This record gives sequence, C-alpha cells and structure tokens, in this order.
Amino acid sequence: MRSPPTPPPLIRSLLDPGRYPHPVGCVELVETHISWVLLAGDFAYKLKKPVTLPFVDFGTLERRRADCAAELRLNRRYAPGLYLDAVDFDGEPAVKMRRFDEARRLDRVCARGELTPAHLSGLARTIVAFHSAAAIAPPSSRFGTPEQVLAPARENFDELDKLLPGESPRLTLLRAWTEAEFARRRDVFAARKAGGFVRECHGDLHLGNLVLLGDRVTPFDCIEFNEDFRWIDVASEIAFTYIDLLDHGQPGLACWLLNEWLARSGDHGGHSALAVLRFYAVYRAMVRAKVAALRGRAAEAAGYLALAERLGVSPRLTLTITFGLSGSGKTTASSARLLADASAATVRFRSDVERKRLFGLDADADSGGTIYAVDASVRTYARLAELARATLADGWPVIVDAAFLKRAERRTFAALADELDIPFDILACAAPVDALRGRLEARRDDASEATAAVLAQQLEWLEPLDDAERARVTAPDPIRVD
Repeated sequence: MRSPPTPPPLIRSLLDPGRYPHPVGCVELVETHISWVLLAGDFAYKLKKPVTLPFVDFGTLERRRADCAAELRLNRRYAPGLYLDAVDFDGEPAVKMRRFDEARRLDRVCARGELTPAHLSGLARTIVAFHSAAAIAPPSSRFGTPEQVLAPARENFDELDKLLPGESPRLTLLRAWTEAEFARRRDVFAARKAGGFVRECHGDLHLGNLVLLGDRVTPFDCIEFNEDFRWIDVASEIAFTYIDLLDHGQPGLACWLLNEWLARSGDHGGHSALAVLRFYAVYRAMVRAKVAALRGRAAEAAGYLALAERLGVSPRLTLTITFGLSGSGKTTASSARLLADASAATVRFRSDVERKRLFGLDADADSGGTIYAVDASVRTYARLAELARATLADGWPVIVDAAFLKRAERRTFAALADELDIPFDILACAAPVDALRGRLEARRDDASEATAAVLAQQLEWLEPLDDAERARVTAPDPIRVD
C-alpha cells in the first residue's frame, strides 16, 4: 500500500500551532485532490494546490489568489458567519473559515435519523431566498443553453463506459433515457434559460455541504473554481439535494423538501422546474456514480445507477383533493401523505399559498383578510386546476389542499381525473366546530389566515359530499356542523 505524498514545506510548517495568531492545541491536515485544509483551533484555513486539471486551473499564484476571493464572495451569500477572510501564509493565499461541529453536517444528522421536516422547510426558505438574489445568466451566455445542459450528461456516460465496463447494458439504457428525455424537454430548457432560471448557484448542494448552525441549515463549500458547474438551472440545484435524500433512504423527506421549495419558489406551471427535474435528478445520480467509480467504489457506483433507474420511471399518476372546514386538519393530513410517499414524487398545492401568490403576496405575508371574497376564491380554484393539470402532464401525482366546500369545485377536479383516466380520491377531514375555532385562534406561522369569521362564512357555503363523492373518500369522516 502506497503512503500518501509528503506535504510541501509550507503545509508542513503550518502543522505547527505556533504559526497562528490565536490559541491552537494541535493542527489537523485534511487533504483533497485540489486543496489542503488546516484545522487549527476555532478556525480552518484552506489553501489551493498548484494543480492544473481538466476542470480546474490553480497553476499560478494569481489564479489561486483569485479563486480564494471568489470562494469568499460566493459562500458569503448564505454563510457569512463561516467565511471570514482571505489571508496569506508566506505569500500563499488561503481562505480563513470558522470551524463547526462536523457531527452537525446534514449527511451525518440524516444518518442518525435526526433530520426533520422543519429542518428542510428552513433549508427550502434559505435556498429560495439565495436563488432569488443570485445573478441571472446573461441571455447571450453559454450557461444553461440546451446544448450546455446535454454536454456534461453525455460526458458522464462516456467516462462511466470506461470506468464500469461491466455495467454496459444498464448504462446503455440510461443513456437512451437521457437522450430521449432531453429531446422531449429541449424547448423547456431553452424557455427556462430565457426566463431567468439559470443563475449563479451553489453547484454542489448535497447533504455533506449543508450544516446545522443552531437550528438553521446553512449551505457551505460551493463550487467556485468552475463556472460551468455553478451557473446552472435552479432545478438542477435542488435536484442534487433531492437525490441525496433519496440515496440516504429518506423518500418522504425528499418529497417534503421538493414541495417546500416549490411552494416557496412558485416554480411550477408552464415551463416549470417539474418539467426538467427528473432529467436533472438522473443526471445528478450519474455524476455521483462517476465520482464513486473514480474512487474505486464499484458497489456504491452501482447503487447510484439503480437510483437513476428508479428516477427515470414515471410514478403512478393520481389526483387527490382535500375536503374540510378551516382547522379540520387538511394540511396535516396532506403533509402526512407527502412524508409517507415512497416514490418521493407527489406534489401538493395549498390554496392558502397559491391564493396569496395570485395577489402578489408571499406565503407568510398578512393579506389583511382582503383575498377571501367569492371572486378571489373562484380565481384561486381556477389556478389550482391549472396547476394540477400542468403538473400531471409533467408526470407528477398531485394533492390539492383546499377546503373544496362547494360541489362544483370538487366536480372540476373529479372531471380532470376522469379526463386523464387516473385515480381520484377525496381526503376528508372533520372536527367539531368548537374545536375548529380553538385551532384557528391558536394558529401561528402558517400561510392560512382563516379566522372564526371565515369559518362562519364557510359553514354557510358548505355543500356536503354526495353519495358518488363519498365513494371516493379516503377518510370518510363527515363534517360536523353542530
């Protein structure tokens, strides 16, 4: 077995605790193929290796210095408390970072079974805010064009064919799926570039590059050294976290993250993220397969091929609507469906969120109660029907979380399911009216603004399920109005 190469003199000298202007007990060296990281007391120092590789060029001092500046700029967008400064050691640039507890990295939190939906809701909020503020790729740039989307996917297969010759039949089928899916979605890729969805993203947003700082999930260690890996569709960004949750055996949490991101971003409907997400998810799984193969981990690579194969299979399409007065537990019930979804494919639309979006409000904004009139509700249900149709057309099962108190509203969605020849069911929820009032008064931090006055109005509008509808009820509890 070959011993690791001896570090150069500068790195060896930095193993001396006395080299640092702060208390250091001992120094630990972590080495990657492109950098050295010295863990010294409360801080970490990252130095670039003077290497020139196909995907990175640190061959000159000027390039390494520029890369340190880029690493600071890019990572401070979401982790300013971790990325502190650029420093020099004997003229060699380094990035100074605040250390954190490695046990709080999300891959390790997930492995211990401690990752929660609340963590991922916060992460979705962080990602959407970060993407919203991120620079948009200029229309004339190469980033995010259909050709630029397909090229790295093809390169992956070319490399995997050499690395995993025993997997040739599987790779051939996955390559064919990728080419066919790209051809089917080519116009969507172009439309998303034109629509500003290609941005200066993180580029490497797997669980190992996310850390819990307090109760907040914080990204770190973006790809600063290669623009092509960083200037990508935001759907490609979220696809990486999504498939990593799947790889960690957490389909329910993957489904939850996807839905929280969609609800926050509003990236659904025409030319939506959902139209291209499956392509990007398979691509990300193949990237992980290549990395595993390059490290000689054939079994791990085969596992990623299996994940890519599962992602390439369209799930069974279904359409579910909820039914119940405000406070009856519709969102709780639909949330349970998402977290129990072994396919990680169900997409939920909440009327409370989409109603506010129609009126230009964020989910957390206070509307002042002005968006609950009859005409606003008509517009909201029409929009929910549009979203359901488009999402089903893109190949994703749908839950629509709304009161659906009027028979005409329910029949619109039942007719859509019948038109598409897919299963339709009603998730019915109920509670005594006094309990509903108490729940509404106790609500905090939710998109719903329903009040006792709204509940009273709903009781007047309520049209009970008829016999045909009851036959399609999942939880056949009658709504009690006593």
